[in-house]
Amino acid sequence: MLTSNTKDITLVALLVFIISASGLDLSADLSHGADYGHIVKEGAIIFLSTIGILFLLFSLHQQRQKIDDLQQELKATNHAKKHPPKYVLDTRTALSTVIKQQFIDWKLTNSEVEVAWLLLKGLSLREISAIRNTKEKTTRQQASSIYKKSALNGRHALSAWFIEDVF
Repeated sequence: MLTSNTKDITLVALLVFIISASGLDLSADLSHGADYGHIVKEGAIIFLSTIGILFLLFSLHQQRQKIDDLQQELKATNHAKKHPPKYVLDTRTALSTVIKQQFIDWKLTNSEVEVAWLLLKGLSLREISAIRNTKEKTTRQQASSIYKKSALNGRHALSAWFIEDVF
């Protein structure tokens, strides 16, 4: 199945082909003295295809930038410069161990474990899909599978499962 980027790139290639073919046809029509209405229609096709390409390229650039920003933010979060006190690190390690064991008990797949960790970190399904380079529908299905296997009702219940009695 094609990813969103692959579809966009395919569409750009198609529009480039349309522009090229229309440009050649327009050139031939001009040399053969085609009527003004036909020339205007050919020009409109070229113009609209060019606008479509520019729009898609801009959209692809924005998507790539957002994905890069999310990946950088995730790296920065994972590699925070300020080191917390030992008791915090020990508690995080213990909680991480408990969470890993619970994921095993729920029989989550490796992909579901990855999605579950990102859900616990507070990322949206769209953000998780972008980071994992998967379709949002796939991430949504994996999240649903996590909730079904854990007998929980959603991301809030998933988080609460691990910290509910802390307060």
